[in-house]
Amino acid sequence: MKLELLSPVNRNRFIEDSKLFIYNTAYKICKRKLDWKNDDELSVALVAFNKACDSYNEEKGEFYSFAKVIIRNSLVDHFRKAKNNPYLAFESDEDEELQYIDIKNSLTQYQIESENKNRIEEISLLSIELAIYKLDFDVLANSSPSHKDTRDSLLNLAMSCIREETILRQIKEKKLLPVKEICLLTGTNRKFVEKWRRYILTLIIILSSEDYPYIKSYLNIKVGEKNA
Repeated sequence: MKLELLSPVNRNRFIEDSKLFIYNTAYKICKRKLDWKNDDELSVALVAFNKACDSYNEEKGEFYSFAKVIIRNSLVDHFRKAKNNPYLAFESDEDEELQYIDIKNSLTQYQIESENKNRIEEISLLSIELAIYKLDFDVLANSSPSHKDTRDSLLNLAMSCIREETILRQIKEKKLLPVKEICLLTGTNRKFVEKWRRYILTLIIILSSEDYPYIKSYLNIKVGEKNA
């Protein structure tokens, strides 16, 4: 049965039965204990889970893996819009490997193929959009930082740009990174922004769009510690 066809009573029961899953998914991203009565993150995760119920079909793979994608993306969007912005970080290589093993063990071959198909479609779409900005994956491979602390700094720089409507509008209209304005907004050294401009621009393209839910999820963004 398609989840969107569940009666309101059955939908509510299904969501109630899935609250532990919703909590654990949010907890892994927020990296702190959460309270259903006091933390907006759980409200965001709950709404995202319901959204996953509405939009799910079998072509999108296993439901709970799909719901994780929707919850993670909704929380990242929440962090982007929040006034008190948390410091964001990418999962460590060890965390990514454990997560991959856990997901792989829980999926059937059909489900893995379905999710891979969705990712391939998004990568194809992203390739077309990157070309508009005179970027491609080969260039990005040679323009990506190897150190995690640098990647985390660039992630937060990109999120700051996305929050600033004037900068995001300039990027969308001119297809260029407004380096001077970004330096003024963030206080970042110009040489640093220039060095990583392709990487920053790519993060902005992905994170500011609704077209790349699986790619966003693949980035494995979480709340981090600035001095970690």
